[in-house]
Amino acid sequence: MAVAPLRDTLDALTRVEYEDFEVIVVDDGSTLDIHAIVAPYLAIGAPNVVRYLRTENRGLSSARNTGMRAATGEIVAYIDDDAYPDPHWLTYLAHTCTTTSFVGVGGPNIPPVDDGPIADCVAHAPGGPVHVLIDDREAEHIPGCNMAFLKSALEAINGFDETFRVAGDDVELCWRLQQRGWTLGFCPMAGVWHHRRNSVRAYLWQQRGYGKAEAMLERKWPEKYNSAGHIAWAGRIYSSYLMQLVEGRRRINHGTWGSALFQSVYQRAPSTWRSLLLMPEWYLVIGALTAIAALGALWAPLLLAIPLLVLAVAGLVGQALVRAWSVTFPSTPRTQVSLIKRRALTALLHMLQPLARLHGRVREGLTPWRRFDSGMVYPAHRELRVWSEEWQAPETRLRSMEASLRAQRAVTRRGGDFDRWDLDVHGGVLGGVRALTVVEEHGAGRQRTRIGVWPHCTPAALAVAGVLATLAVTAAVHAVITPGSLSGIASAVLCALVLALVGRVA
Repeated sequence: MAVAPLRDTLDALTRVEYEDFEVIVVDDGSTLDIHAIVAPYLAIGAPNVVRYLRTENRGLSSARNTGMRAATGEIVAYIDDDAYPDPHWLTYLAHTCTTTSFVGVGGPNIPPVDDGPIADCVAHAPGGPVHVLIDDREAEHIPGCNMAFLKSALEAINGFDETFRVAGDDVELCWRLQQRGWTLGFCPMAGVWHHRRNSVRAYLWQQRGYGKAEAMLERKWPEKYNSAGHIAWAGRIYSSYLMQLVEGRRRINHGTWGSALFQSVYQRAPSTWRSLLLMPEWYLVIGALTAIAALGALWAPLLLAIPLLVLAVAGLVGQALVRAWSVTFPSTPRTQVSLIKRRALTALLHMLQPLARLHGRVREGLTPWRRFDSGMVYPAHRELRVWSEEWQAPETRLRSMEASLRAQRAVTRRGGDFDRWDLDVHGGVLGGVRALTVVEEHGAGRQRTRIGVWPHCTPAALAVAGVLATLAVTAAVHAVITPGSLSGIASAVLCALVLALVGRVA
């Protein structure tokens, strides 16, 4: 908790124009003398009462729950100690909460202009707090530095999950509220000014923590993640950085005589290749190509990996440079050299951020391949038969199977009207298992359920294994022992991973 930003927060809260609210400062066991900072504001009388609460260090979620339980109002608004609100912030939040069916509402968080050159670069780097919007009013996620909820809704779900000590708690809370059938809103006028990290080390440490939070979220909400281990948002991430990289150059389609009124209908689908460049696992691709190219010193044909390695690195560096040279900094540098330095640092942050995120994800166990709590069986087409003396609807039985799989940290997907399977269990980028159920009715409520289960590999896994096997055979034919042996071992390891993966899922 920093001293200067906290004073900015408290100063701004005293200027908020709202008729009746209280300010609760939760000191989560800070090593600083937070009470001395808050003391001058404690004398402020009603209606804007300032209260100070100190607890042991139990993490961000615990601090937010402490504030929620101590709050006396019907709406609980959250702001971080490195942000400060607009004077009309509470007015817009409260109006949205009281005039809509939303149980929570968030707003934009904008970097201040005078935070310094490093903070300016961090503000234009990926990984900042962004909201995810389903449309112009409904949100799928609202970041924790600017959010408000009905206290009754928070109490109904027991507040924030306190296992999330640093990050990820706001995402998890939004998902639990939506699981209840409630919706979240977004108010573009309810803005706060949010300081970004003012050092490269602090920024990378933050991104590492975000990667760890992603892994923790995946363990609790595996159904929210795709097979590659990334959150599959239903809405759109409202970030100019991601929009430009994923969608490319955007055009506004007005239509003939202004007939195209709804722009989201006319936006292009995200580019697959641009999306790949944003993934932390792109560094794993670069690492693999580097290893293959290094073996080219022993066997010349492997040098063909060098052009692919150059393309992979060029794509990573190129997207960073394009983004860095297209941003407009809030505070204009005094000289051209200063501007170039800022753009260079911004590009560097674009390249380092996925690596820091990958570090946090892998250390916490979130890898491109899935891990399950079930035992190992031989992956083959099998048929299971379950006899029941009590009748049960097929949909209920499938939901029970789905719940059992998710309890083992499996990611399941339900089949559609034209699919020849009922459940698809993702095993990551390597493969998975599909199941089809048939129910036989035997009268008097008795049923026999037949479940067909068969594993499948992804085209990517088959292609990589095939290339490695081909290299191994070719190297063996030419009596090149070391590259051939390594290629064969890599192919065998990959096949073993696939067998182990789909065997555990099956």
